[in-house]
Amino acid sequence: MKLSASEDDLGSDIHVPADIDWPMLDKSKFFLLGAALFSGVSAGLYPAMVLKTRQQVSSTKISCFKMSFSIMRCEGLRGFYRGFGTTLMGTIPARALYMGALEVTKTSVGSSTVRLGFSDTTATAIASAAAGLSSAMAAQLVWTPIDVVSQRLMVQAPNASPCRYKNGLDAFRKILFADGFKGLYRGFGISMLTYAPSNAVWWASYSVANKLIYGGLGWSDNIRRSESKATAVAVQGLSAAMASGVSALITTPLDTIKTRLQVLDKEENGVRKPLTMLQTVRNLVKESGLAACYRGLGPRWASMSLSATTMITTYELLKRLSAKNEES
Repeated sequence: MKLSASEDDLGSDIHVPADIDWPMLDKSKFFLLGAALFSGVSAGLYPAMVLKTRQQVSSTKISCFKMSFSIMRCEGLRGFYRGFGTTLMGTIPARALYMGALEVTKTSVGSSTVRLGFSDTTATAIASAAAGLSSAMAAQLVWTPIDVVSQRLMVQAPNASPCRYKNGLDAFRKILFADGFKGLYRGFGISMLTYAPSNAVWWASYSVANKLIYGGLGWSDNIRRSESKATAVAVQGLSAAMASGVSALITTPLDTIKTRLQVLDKEENGVRKPLTMLQTVRNLVKESGLAACYRGLGPRWASMSLSATTMITTYELLKRLSAKNEES
């Protein structure tokens, strides 16, 4: 979800490694290494996503600890990885779309805003927000059907008889048969409303936090290069965690509604039908009031913060490994 701020724009008083822009990258290496690195990161963060999803669709409030204990006792470790195979298959094309749109937009918008006379901080914030917006919109073309399938597998009762979905492929086939192609894109609109602003807010918050931390600490050019690399990683991690908190607080209600839209159905005369957004919101508020919209906030915030910190350092590593020889 994350990448570096424009470190080369931080000013002469702050010594950090220069950013690697889109033209400097070996594209084939960038996408292949990216798929491998981010698949590994996704595996580490997936259990938090399972907890968040189950909390959001639960009709009663259950703490993370109780739910974790229940999953481990009833399903074992594999319970935390329900639907992971489906998610992993979607990671490669989704990340390719995400990273491509992110880098292209960041480079083009960043250049345009500087030419228009904006300050470095403002130009970076605008470019980062635009890049976050465009990359989220591109990735949702792949992520929405992957979310629909994987989330249904996440919340499926382990000992359900008969088993509703045997695996990701079976779920894909049954959803397609029952609801048609639009069934795979259930909640696409609210997914865009959730992730596009979330990414824009995250990237804008991240770029501003990054600059403010460096400026506030006032590190100067006499910092050695080895120290500046360690400093860059620390500041990136702190900025990412701060940005994740802002983004999670703003967008969790939309994420809860989106998850329920994609997972829950209503029954009419023995026929299962998808809920409308209005019905979803009404049922959610009826259960526990407005606080129900923030179910799963803890795991989501933790997941976003860990993901942000891990992704930002992984992304920087990826860009440096993928830099063309003449730019390395």
